Amino acid sequence: MRLVKIAAPAVMLGLLAGCVTPTPEGETEALSPEVLDLAAPGQDTTNVRLESDGCYWYRYQGPVETTYLPLMTRDDRMICVVAQ
Repeated sequence: MRLVKIAAPAVMLGLLAGCVTPTPEGETEALSPEVLDLAAPGQDTTNVRLESDGCYWYRYQGPVETTYLPLMTRDDRMICVVAQ
């Protein structure tokens, strides 16, 4: 039963991801107050993109490289949108 609870949201996200419009290349998203409230501290919410997987990714500048990482909640869940 636990597997169903875990797999069902992943399957639904996969079905809905094709309906999400990702952020155009070189642009960023302005996050709503609700999304900002969900985001865990320590993530740069000033440079965020909505990717084709339906989830928000933020730009992380590390000591060696710059990359995009998934925007996470305080309980380590990716922050994703549901397509209308």
